[in-house]
Amino acid sequence: MTALKIFVSRDAAARSVGADETANAILAEANRRNLDVELVRIGSRGMLWLEPLVEVSTAAGRTAYGPVTPRDVAGLFDADLGAGGKHRLAQGLTAEMPYLKNQERLTFARVGITDPRSLADYIEHSGYRGLQAALTMEPAAIVAAVTESGLRGRGGAAFPAGIKWKTVLGAPGTQKYIVCNADEGDSGTFSDRMVMEGDPFVLIEGMTIAGIATGATRGYIYLRWEYPDAKIALDAAIAAAYEAHYLGENIQGSGKNFDLEVRLGGGAYICGEETSLLESLEGKRGQVRFKPPLPALEGLFGKPTVINNVITLASVPIILDRGADFYKNFGMGRSRGTLPIQLTGNIKRGGLVERAFGVTLRELLYDYGGGSLSGRPIRAVQVGGPLGAYLPESQFDTPLDYEAFANAKAMLGHGGIVVFDDTVDMAAQARYAMEFCAVESCGKCTPCRIGSTRGVEVIDRLVAGENAAQQETILRDLCETLTYGSLCALGGLTPYPVLSALNHFPEDFVKPVRAQVPA
Repeated sequence: MTALKIFVSRDAAARSVGADETANAILAEANRRNLDVELVRIGSRGMLWLEPLVEVSTAAGRTAYGPVTPRDVAGLFDADLGAGGKHRLAQGLTAEMPYLKNQERLTFARVGITDPRSLADYIEHSGYRGLQAALTMEPAAIVAAVTESGLRGRGGAAFPAGIKWKTVLGAPGTQKYIVCNADEGDSGTFSDRMVMEGDPFVLIEGMTIAGIATGATRGYIYLRWEYPDAKIALDAAIAAAYEAHYLGENIQGSGKNFDLEVRLGGGAYICGEETSLLESLEGKRGQVRFKPPLPALEGLFGKPTVINNVITLASVPIILDRGADFYKNFGMGRSRGTLPIQLTGNIKRGGLVERAFGVTLRELLYDYGGGSLSGRPIRAVQVGGPLGAYLPESQFDTPLDYEAFANAKAMLGHGGIVVFDDTVDMAAQARYAMEFCAVESCGKCTPCRIGSTRGVEVIDRLVAGENAAQQETILRDLCETLTYGSLCALGGLTPYPVLSALNHFPEDFVKPVRAQVPA
Protein backbone atom coordinates (compact mmCIF):
# COMPACT_ATOMS: atom_id res chain seq x y z
CA MET A 1 0.00 0.00 0.00
CA THR A 2 1.34 3.43 -0.97
CA ALA A 3 2.18 5.71 1.92
CA LEU A 4 -0.02 8.75 2.49
CA LYS A 5 2.14 11.75 1.54
CA ILE A 6 1.65 14.79 3.74
CA PHE A 7 3.45 18.13 3.45
CA VAL A 8 4.07 20.59 6.31
CA SER A 9 6.18 23.73 6.07
CA ARG A 10 9.56 24.01 7.75
CA ASP A 11 9.62 27.78 7.08
CA ALA A 12 10.50 29.90 10.12
CA ALA A 13 7.18 31.76 9.95
CA ALA A 14 5.26 28.47 9.97
CA ARG A 15 7.40 27.08 12.77
CA SER A 16 6.77 30.21 14.83
CA VAL A 17 3.05 29.41 14.90
CA GLY A 18 3.42 25.69 15.66
CA ALA A 19 4.25 23.85 12.42
CA ASP A 20 6.71 21.53 14.19
CA GLU A 21 4.12 20.57 16.78
CA THR A 22 1.54 19.95 14.05
CA ALA A 23 3.99 17.77 12.11
CA ASN A 24 4.78 15.74 15.22
CA ALA A 25 1.07 15.33 15.95
CA ILE A 26 0.50 14.00 12.41
CA LEU A 27 3.20 11.37 12.83
CA ALA A 28 1.90 10.38 16.26
CA GLU A 29 -1.70 10.10 15.04
CA ALA A 30 -0.65 8.06 12.00
CA ASN A 31 1.29 5.74 14.27
CA ARG A 32 -1.70 5.39 16.60
CA ARG A 33 -3.91 4.43 13.64
CA ASN A 34 -1.30 2.13 12.10
CA LEU A 35 -1.18 4.24 8.93
CA ASP A 36 1.84 4.49 6.64
CA VAL A 37 2.58 8.22 6.29
CA GLU A 38 5.43 9.99 4.49
CA LEU A 39 5.82 13.44 6.01
CA VAL A 40 7.71 15.95 3.83
CA ARG A 41 8.86 19.26 5.31
CA ILE A 42 8.74 21.97 2.66
CA GLY A 43 8.99 25.72 2.29
CA SER A 44 5.95 27.91 2.87
CA ARG A 45 3.48 28.63 0.09
CA GLY A 46 3.42 32.20 1.39
CA MET A 47 -0.18 32.11 2.67
CA LEU A 48 0.97 32.95 6.15
CA TRP A 49 -2.51 33.47 7.63
CA LEU A 50 -3.14 29.75 6.98
CA GLU A 51 0.02 28.48 8.65
CA PRO A 52 0.52 25.82 9.84
CA LEU A 53 -0.73 24.71 6.42
CA VAL A 54 -1.03 20.96 5.85
CA GLU A 55 -1.14 19.59 2.31
CA VAL A 56 -2.01 16.05 1.32
CA SER A 57 -1.24 14.30 -1.95
CA THR A 58 -4.55 12.98 -3.36
CA ALA A 59 -5.66 11.55 -6.68
CA ALA A 60 -6.91 15.00 -7.69
CA GLY A 61 -3.72 16.79 -6.62
CA ARG A 62 -2.40 18.35 -3.44
CA THR A 63 -5.22 19.38 -1.10
CA ALA A 64 -4.74 22.01 1.60
CA TYR A 65 -5.98 22.33 5.17
CA GLY A 66 -5.17 25.23 7.44
CA PRO A 67 -4.39 26.58 9.87
CA VAL A 68 -3.93 23.18 11.52
CA THR A 69 -3.08 22.88 15.20
CA PRO A 70 -2.18 19.60 16.93
CA ARG A 71 -5.70 19.29 18.33
CA ASP A 72 -7.11 19.39 14.77
CA VAL A 73 -5.06 16.45 13.52
CA ALA A 74 -7.26 13.59 14.71
CA GLY A 75 -10.29 15.22 13.09
CA LEU A 76 -8.46 15.50 9.79
CA PHE A 77 -7.72 11.77 9.81
CA ASP A 78 -11.35 11.09 10.72
CA ALA A 79 -12.38 13.16 7.68
CA ASP A 80 -10.20 10.97 5.43
CA LEU A 81 -7.74 13.67 4.47
CA GLY A 82 -6.02 11.22 2.10
CA ALA A 83 -9.04 11.49 -0.17
CA GLY A 84 -9.39 15.24 0.28
CA GLY A 85 -12.21 14.74 2.78
CA LYS A 86 -14.48 17.58 3.89
CA HIS A 87 -13.41 19.44 7.00
CA ARG A 88 -13.90 22.93 8.39
CA LEU A 89 -10.20 23.64 7.70
CA ALA A 90 -10.35 22.38 4.10
CA GLN A 91 -9.10 24.89 1.52
CA GLY A 92 -9.54 22.73 -1.57
CA LEU A 93 -6.88 21.97 -4.15
CA THR A 94 -3.84 24.08 -3.31
CA ALA A 95 -3.10 25.01 -6.91
CA GLU A 96 -6.68 26.27 -7.36
CA MET A 97 -6.67 28.60 -4.38
CA PRO A 98 -7.11 32.13 -5.84
CA TYR A 99 -4.25 33.59 -3.79
CA LEU A 100 -1.84 31.18 -5.52
CA LYS A 101 -3.59 30.60 -8.83
CA ASN A 102 -3.51 34.29 -9.74
CA GLN A 103 0.24 34.66 -9.16
CA GLU A 104 3.08 34.39 -11.66
CA ARG A 105 5.67 32.36 -9.81
CA LEU A 106 9.06 32.26 -11.48
CA THR A 107 11.59 32.74 -8.70
CA PHE A 108 9.28 30.99 -6.24
CA ALA A 109 8.21 28.24 -8.65
CA ARG A 110 9.45 25.44 -6.35
CA VAL A 111 8.97 27.03 -2.93
CA GLY A 112 6.32 25.08 -1.03
CA ILE A 113 6.40 22.26 -3.58
CA THR A 114 9.78 20.56 -3.25
CA ASP A 115 11.76 19.33 -0.27
CA PRO A 116 14.36 22.12 0.09
CA ARG A 117 16.96 19.70 1.47
CA SER A 118 16.67 17.27 -1.46
CA LEU A 119 18.94 17.86 -4.46
CA ALA A 120 17.14 15.08 -6.33
CA ASP A 121 13.81 16.86 -5.81
CA TYR A 122 15.35 20.12 -7.03
CA ILE A 123 16.68 18.51 -10.21
CA GLU A 124 13.38 16.71 -10.82
CA HIS A 125 11.64 20.12 -10.80
CA SER A 126 13.87 21.75 -13.47
CA GLY A 127 16.72 22.54 -11.11
CA TYR A 128 20.24 23.09 -12.49
CA ARG A 129 18.99 23.34 -16.07
CA GLY A 130 20.08 26.98 -16.10
CA LEU A 131 23.60 26.03 -15.00
CA GLN A 132 23.80 23.24 -17.57
CA ALA A 133 22.93 25.80 -20.25
CA ALA A 134 25.48 28.28 -18.88
CA LEU A 135 28.24 25.66 -19.00
CA THR A 136 27.81 25.44 -22.78
CA MET A 137 28.04 29.23 -23.27
CA GLU A 138 30.82 31.77 -23.36
CA PRO A 139 30.89 34.10 -20.31
CA ALA A 140 30.02 37.12 -22.45
CA ALA A 141 26.97 35.29 -23.83
CA ILE A 142 25.73 34.55 -20.29
CA VAL A 143 26.14 38.22 -19.35
CA ALA A 144 24.34 39.24 -22.55
CA ALA A 145 21.39 36.97 -21.69
CA VAL A 146 21.07 38.47 -18.21
CA THR A 147 21.32 41.97 -19.68
CA GLU A 148 18.74 41.24 -22.38
CA SER A 149 16.30 39.82 -19.82
CA GLY A 150 16.04 43.24 -18.19
CA LEU A 151 16.78 41.84 -14.73
CA ARG A 152 17.45 44.66 -12.27
CA GLY A 153 18.67 44.37 -8.71
CA ARG A 154 15.84 43.38 -6.39
CA GLY A 155 17.55 44.77 -3.30
CA GLY A 156 16.47 48.41 -3.62
CA ALA A 157 18.63 50.35 -6.08
CA ALA A 158 17.25 48.42 -9.09
CA PHE A 159 20.57 48.66 -10.96
CA PRO A 160 20.66 46.45 -14.10
CA ALA A 161 22.30 43.17 -13.11
CA GLY A 162 23.81 42.60 -16.56
CA ILE A 163 25.74 45.88 -16.50
CA LYS A 164 27.24 45.02 -13.12
CA TRP A 165 28.22 41.55 -14.34
CA LYS A 166 29.72 42.95 -17.55
CA THR A 167 31.89 45.35 -15.54
CA VAL A 168 33.26 42.52 -13.40
CA LEU A 169 33.79 40.29 -16.44
CA GLY A 170 35.86 42.99 -18.11
CA ALA A 171 37.81 43.95 -14.98
CA PRO A 172 41.42 42.70 -14.81
CA GLY A 173 42.36 40.33 -12.02
CA THR A 174 43.01 36.67 -11.36
CA GLN A 175 40.67 36.59 -8.35
CA LYS A 176 37.07 37.78 -8.50
CA TYR A 177 34.17 37.26 -6.12
CA ILE A 178 30.40 36.81 -6.09
CA VAL A 179 28.80 38.16 -2.93
CA CYS A 180 25.14 37.59 -2.09
CA ASN A 181 23.61 40.26 0.12
CA ALA A 182 21.31 38.19 2.34
CA ASP A 183 21.23 40.77 5.13
CA GLU A 184 17.47 41.18 4.74
CA GLY A 185 16.71 43.85 7.32
CA ASP A 186 13.90 45.99 5.88
CA SER A 187 10.64 46.08 7.80
CA GLY A 188 7.98 43.91 6.22
CA THR A 189 10.38 41.82 4.14
CA PHE A 190 10.94 38.07 4.21
CA SER A 191 11.21 36.91 0.58
CA ASP A 192 14.98 36.32 0.85
CA ARG A 193 14.46 34.18 3.92
CA MET A 194 11.68 32.20 2.23
CA VAL A 195 13.92 31.39 -0.74
CA MET A 196 16.89 30.42 1.41
CA GLU A 197 14.75 28.19 3.62
CA GLY A 198 12.38 26.91 0.93
CA ASP A 199 14.58 26.56 -2.19
CA PRO A 200 18.25 27.14 -1.28
CA PHE A 201 19.55 25.36 -4.38
CA VAL A 202 18.15 28.07 -6.66
CA LEU A 203 20.34 30.67 -4.93
CA ILE A 204 23.38 28.39 -5.12
CA GLU A 205 22.72 27.77 -8.82
CA GLY A 206 22.31 31.49 -9.51
CA MET A 207 25.57 32.34 -7.75
CA THR A 208 27.40 29.58 -9.62
CA ILE A 209 26.13 30.91 -12.94
CA ALA A 210 27.26 34.42 -11.91
CA GLY A 211 30.72 33.05 -11.13
CA ILE A 212 31.05 31.32 -14.49
CA ALA A 213 29.76 34.43 -16.29
CA THR A 214 32.26 36.82 -14.68
CA GLY A 215 35.30 34.64 -14.03
CA ALA A 216 34.75 34.60 -10.28
CA THR A 217 35.80 31.41 -8.52
CA ARG A 218 34.64 32.10 -4.99
CA GLY A 219 31.34 33.24 -3.51
CA TYR A 220 30.03 34.30 -0.13
CA ILE A 221 26.48 34.50 1.17
CA TYR A 222 26.42 37.29 3.75
CA LEU A 223 23.52 36.15 5.93
CA ARG A 224 21.97 38.04 8.82
CA TRP A 225 22.50 36.12 12.04
CA GLU A 226 18.79 36.42 12.87
CA TYR A 227 18.09 33.72 10.24
CA PRO A 228 19.33 30.48 11.87
CA ASP A 229 16.93 28.27 9.89
CA ALA A 230 18.22 29.74 6.63
CA LYS A 231 21.78 29.02 7.74
CA ILE A 232 20.94 25.37 8.36
CA ALA A 233 19.17 25.04 5.00
CA LEU A 234 21.96 26.74 3.07
CA ASP A 235 24.72 24.72 4.71
CA ALA A 236 22.89 21.48 3.95
CA ALA A 237 22.27 22.46 0.33
CA ILE A 238 25.87 23.63 -0.19
CA ALA A 239 27.17 20.32 1.17
CA ALA A 240 24.87 18.39 -1.18
CA ALA A 241 25.95 20.53 -4.14
CA TYR A 242 29.61 19.85 -3.41
CA GLU A 243 28.99 16.12 -3.10
CA ALA A 244 27.23 16.07 -6.49
CA HIS A 245 29.94 18.25 -8.12
CA TYR A 246 27.72 21.27 -8.67
CA LEU A 247 30.21 23.23 -6.57
CA GLY A 248 33.98 23.01 -6.17
CA GLU A 249 36.53 22.05 -8.80
CA ASN A 250 35.62 20.93 -12.33
CA ILE A 251 31.87 21.51 -11.99
CA GLN A 252 30.04 18.71 -13.84
CA GLY A 253 33.23 17.99 -15.78
CA SER A 254 33.27 21.46 -17.33
CA GLY A 255 36.68 22.55 -16.07
CA LYS A 256 34.98 25.47 -14.25
CA ASN A 257 35.53 26.03 -10.54
CA PHE A 258 33.37 27.77 -7.97
CA ASP A 259 33.49 27.59 -4.17
CA LEU A 260 30.77 28.93 -1.91
CA GLU A 261 30.28 29.47 1.82
CA VAL A 262 27.96 31.28 4.24
CA ARG A 263 29.19 34.09 6.47
CA LEU A 264 27.07 35.56 9.28
CA GLY A 265 26.57 39.28 9.80
CA GLY A 266 26.27 40.87 13.22
CA GLY A 267 22.82 42.44 12.99
CA ALA A 268 23.69 45.97 11.79
CA TYR A 269 21.16 47.45 9.36
CA ILE A 270 23.88 49.49 7.67
CA CYS A 271 25.53 46.27 6.48
CA GLY A 272 22.71 45.89 4.00
CA GLU A 273 24.52 48.67 2.11
CA GLU A 274 26.93 46.93 -0.23
CA THR A 275 30.20 48.61 0.76
CA SER A 276 29.45 48.32 4.49
CA LEU A 277 28.72 44.65 3.85
CA LEU A 278 32.14 44.23 2.22
CA GLU A 279 33.84 45.89 5.19
CA SER A 280 32.05 43.50 7.55
CA LEU A 281 32.85 40.51 5.36
CA GLU A 282 36.53 41.46 5.57
CA GLY A 283 36.29 41.42 9.37
CA LYS A 284 36.12 45.19 9.84
CA ARG A 285 33.54 47.50 11.35
CA GLY A 286 30.58 47.91 8.99
CA GLN A 287 31.05 51.41 7.60
CA VAL A 288 30.25 52.89 4.21
CA ARG A 289 33.12 53.18 1.73
CA PHE A 290 33.63 56.18 -0.49
CA LYS A 291 32.85 55.64 -4.18
CA PRO A 292 34.68 55.45 -6.52
CA PRO A 293 36.14 52.89 -6.75
CA LEU A 294 33.05 50.80 -7.41
CA PRO A 295 32.88 47.31 -5.87
CA ALA A 296 32.69 45.88 -9.38
CA LEU A 297 36.29 47.05 -9.84
CA GLU A 298 37.63 47.06 -6.29
CA GLY A 299 35.29 45.17 -4.00
CA LEU A 300 35.97 42.35 -1.56
CA PHE A 301 39.64 42.41 -0.54
CA GLY A 302 40.15 44.99 -3.29
CA LYS A 303 39.17 42.55 -6.06
CA PRO A 304 36.40 42.82 -8.70
CA THR A 305 33.15 41.78 -7.04
CA VAL A 306 29.56 41.19 -8.07
CA ILE A 307 27.17 42.06 -5.24
CA ASN A 308 23.52 41.11 -5.75
CA ASN A 309 20.80 40.26 -3.30
CA VAL A 310 19.09 36.88 -2.91
CA ILE A 311 16.10 37.45 -5.20
CA THR A 312 18.30 38.87 -7.98
CA LEU A 313 20.59 35.85 -7.99
CA ALA A 314 17.70 33.40 -7.53
CA SER A 315 16.08 34.87 -10.67
CA VAL A 316 19.08 34.01 -12.85
CA PRO A 317 18.56 30.23 -13.31
CA ILE A 318 15.18 30.60 -15.02
CA ILE A 319 16.63 33.23 -17.39
CA LEU A 320 19.37 30.80 -18.50
CA ASP A 321 16.92 27.90 -18.64
CA ARG A 322 13.94 29.52 -20.42
CA GLY A 323 15.76 32.37 -22.18
CA ALA A 324 15.92 36.14 -21.86
CA ASP A 325 12.82 36.67 -24.02
CA PHE A 326 10.72 34.43 -21.76
CA TYR A 327 11.68 36.45 -18.69
CA LYS A 328 11.37 39.93 -20.15
CA ASN A 329 7.88 39.16 -21.47
CA PHE A 330 6.73 39.61 -17.87
CA GLY A 331 6.45 43.15 -16.53
CA MET A 332 6.12 46.66 -17.96
CA GLY A 333 8.38 49.46 -19.18
CA ARG A 334 11.92 49.05 -17.88
CA SER A 335 10.70 46.83 -15.03
CA ARG A 336 10.89 43.32 -16.41
CA GLY A 337 10.17 39.96 -14.86
CA THR A 338 8.43 39.42 -11.56
CA LEU A 339 8.76 40.77 -8.03
CA PRO A 340 8.02 38.85 -4.83
CA ILE A 341 5.80 41.22 -2.84
CA GLN A 342 5.45 40.83 0.89
CA LEU A 343 2.19 41.92 2.55
CA THR A 344 2.52 42.74 6.24
CA GLY A 345 1.18 45.04 8.93
CA ASN A 346 -2.55 45.55 9.41
CA ILE A 347 -3.61 43.18 6.63
CA LYS A 348 -6.11 40.31 6.73
CA ARG A 349 -4.19 37.90 4.50
CA GLY A 350 -0.51 38.59 5.04
CA GLY A 351 2.01 36.68 3.00
CA LEU A 352 4.03 36.57 -0.19
CA VAL A 353 2.72 37.30 -3.68
CA GLU A 354 4.90 36.95 -6.79
CA ARG A 355 3.52 38.96 -9.69
CA ALA A 356 4.88 40.58 -12.82
CA PHE A 357 5.59 44.29 -12.56
CA GLY A 358 2.47 46.32 -13.34
CA VAL A 359 0.13 45.01 -10.64
CA THR A 360 -1.26 47.88 -8.57
CA LEU A 361 -1.11 48.45 -4.83
CA ARG A 362 -4.91 48.33 -4.70
CA GLU A 363 -4.98 44.87 -6.26
CA LEU A 364 -2.41 43.63 -3.79
CA LEU A 365 -4.09 45.15 -0.75
CA TYR A 366 -7.62 43.99 -1.51
CA ASP A 367 -7.59 41.15 -4.07
CA TYR A 368 -4.77 39.34 -2.29
CA GLY A 369 -4.59 40.92 1.16
CA GLY A 370 -8.34 41.14 1.74
CA GLY A 371 -8.16 44.62 3.26
CA SER A 372 -7.11 45.51 6.77
CA LEU A 373 -7.13 42.95 9.57
CA SER A 374 -8.96 45.44 11.79
CA GLY A 375 -11.69 45.92 9.20
CA ARG A 376 -11.06 49.67 9.21
CA PRO A 377 -10.14 51.67 6.07
CA ILE A 378 -6.52 51.45 4.97
CA ARG A 379 -5.08 54.94 5.35
CA ALA A 380 -1.47 54.46 4.30
CA VAL A 381 1.03 51.86 3.17
CA GLN A 382 4.80 52.02 3.40
CA VAL A 383 6.56 50.36 0.49
CA GLY A 384 10.27 49.64 0.40
CA GLY A 385 11.22 49.17 4.05
CA PRO A 386 11.85 51.74 6.80
CA LEU A 387 13.24 54.20 4.22
CA GLY A 388 10.27 53.87 1.88
CA ALA A 389 7.61 56.51 1.36
CA TYR A 390 4.15 56.39 2.93
CA LEU A 391 1.56 56.28 0.17
CA PRO A 392 -2.02 57.50 0.77
CA GLU A 393 -5.17 55.91 -0.64
CA SER A 394 -5.10 58.33 -3.59
CA GLN A 395 -1.93 56.58 -4.84
CA PHE A 396 -3.10 52.98 -4.42
CA ASP A 397 -3.61 52.67 -8.18
CA THR A 398 0.11 53.20 -8.79
CA PRO A 399 1.48 50.18 -10.69
CA LEU A 400 4.45 48.37 -9.20
CA ASP A 401 7.07 49.74 -11.56
CA TYR A 402 10.41 51.31 -10.64
CA GLU A 403 9.83 54.44 -12.72
CA ALA A 404 6.18 54.87 -11.68
CA PHE A 405 7.22 54.77 -8.03
CA ALA A 406 10.08 57.19 -8.64
CA ASN A 407 7.60 59.61 -10.23
CA ALA A 408 5.49 59.31 -7.08
CA LYS A 409 8.58 60.15 -4.98
CA ALA A 410 8.58 56.61 -3.64
CA MET A 411 10.57 53.42 -4.18
CA LEU A 412 9.80 49.73 -4.52
CA GLY A 413 12.91 48.61 -2.69
CA HIS A 414 12.78 44.97 -1.69
CA GLY A 415 9.02 44.70 -2.27
CA GLY A 416 7.88 44.90 1.34
CA ILE A 417 4.48 46.52 1.98
CA VAL A 418 3.45 47.52 5.51
CA VAL A 419 -0.23 48.43 5.93
CA PHE A 420 -1.75 50.97 8.34
CA ASP A 421 -5.44 51.60 8.98
CA ASP A 422 -7.06 54.96 9.79
CA THR A 423 -5.97 54.95 13.44
CA VAL A 424 -2.29 55.47 12.57
CA ASP A 425 -0.49 58.65 13.68
CA MET A 426 1.63 59.60 10.67
CA ALA A 427 3.65 62.20 12.58
CA ALA A 428 4.77 59.40 14.89
CA GLN A 429 5.71 57.32 11.84
CA ALA A 430 7.80 60.18 10.45
CA ARG A 431 9.55 60.54 13.80
CA TYR A 432 10.23 56.81 13.84
CA ALA A 433 11.95 57.05 10.44
CA MET A 434 14.30 59.77 11.65
CA GLU A 435 14.99 57.92 14.89
CA PHE A 436 15.68 54.70 12.96
CA CYS A 437 18.29 56.52 10.87
CA ALA A 438 19.89 57.99 14.01
CA VAL A 439 20.13 54.57 15.68
CA GLU A 440 21.36 52.65 12.61
CA SER A 441 23.77 55.25 11.18
CA CYS A 442 27.35 54.01 10.84
CA GLY A 443 28.45 57.53 11.82
CA LYS A 444 30.81 58.11 8.93
CA CYS A 445 29.06 61.13 7.39
CA THR A 446 27.73 64.20 9.21
CA PRO A 447 24.32 64.58 7.47
CA CYS A 448 23.26 61.09 8.49
CA ARG A 449 24.93 60.98 11.91
CA ILE A 450 23.93 64.46 13.12
CA GLY A 451 21.08 65.33 10.77
CA SER A 452 18.92 62.39 11.81
CA THR A 453 19.30 63.24 15.49
CA ARG A 454 18.41 66.87 14.85
CA GLY A 455 15.52 65.67 12.70
CA VAL A 456 13.92 63.86 15.63
CA GLU A 457 14.16 67.02 17.70
CA VAL A 458 12.64 69.18 14.95
CA ILE A 459 9.69 66.79 14.47
CA ASP A 460 9.06 66.87 18.23
CA ARG A 461 8.98 70.70 18.21
CA LEU A 462 6.78 70.73 15.10
CA VAL A 463 4.21 68.37 16.62
CA ALA A 464 4.32 70.31 19.89
CA GLY A 465 3.34 73.44 17.97
CA GLU A 466 6.50 75.40 18.80
CA ASN A 467 6.56 77.90 15.92
CA ALA A 468 5.30 75.18 13.59
CA ALA A 469 5.86 77.03 10.29
CA GLN A 470 9.52 77.62 11.10
CA GLN A 471 10.01 74.01 12.27
CA GLU A 472 8.51 72.68 9.03
CA THR A 473 10.90 74.85 7.01
CA ILE A 474 13.85 73.60 9.03
CA LEU A 475 12.68 69.98 8.63
CA ARG A 476 12.41 70.31 4.84
CA ASP A 477 15.86 71.94 4.64
CA LEU A 478 17.30 69.19 6.80
CA CYS A 479 15.78 66.53 4.55
CA GLU A 480 17.37 68.18 1.52
CA THR A 481 20.75 68.06 3.26
CA LEU A 482 20.28 64.37 4.08
CA THR A 483 19.25 63.59 0.51
CA TYR A 484 22.17 65.25 -1.21
CA GLY A 485 24.86 65.12 1.45
CA SER A 486 24.76 61.56 2.78
CA LEU A 487 27.31 58.97 1.68
CA CYS A 488 24.79 56.16 1.28
CA ALA A 489 21.10 55.40 0.98
CA LEU A 490 20.49 55.21 4.74
CA GLY A 491 20.76 58.96 5.14
CA GLY A 492 19.85 59.72 1.54
CA LEU A 493 16.49 57.94 1.67
CA THR A 494 15.37 58.79 5.21
CA PRO A 495 13.58 61.90 3.84
CA TYR A 496 11.25 59.66 1.81
CA PRO A 497 9.10 58.48 4.74
CA VAL A 498 9.43 61.82 6.56
CA LEU A 499 8.40 64.07 3.68
CA SER A 500 5.72 61.70 2.39
CA ALA A 501 4.08 61.69 5.83
CA LEU A 502 4.35 65.49 6.02
CA ASN A 503 3.05 66.05 2.48
CA HIS A 504 0.20 63.53 2.44
CA PHE A 505 -0.90 63.68 6.08
CA PRO A 506 -0.15 67.27 7.26
CA GLU A 507 -3.06 67.21 9.71
CA ASP A 508 -1.20 64.73 11.92
CA PHE A 509 1.59 67.25 12.53
CA VAL A 510 -0.78 69.90 13.88
CA LYS A 511 -1.78 70.34 17.52
CA PRO A 512 -4.24 69.30 18.83
CA VAL A 513 -3.35 65.82 17.66
CA ARG A 514 -5.91 64.31 15.32
CA ALA A 515 -8.47 62.49 17.45
CA GLN A 516 -7.88 58.74 17.49
CA VAL A 517 -10.86 56.78 16.23
CA PRO A 518 -11.96 54.17 18.79
CA ALA A 519 -11.26 50.62 17.72
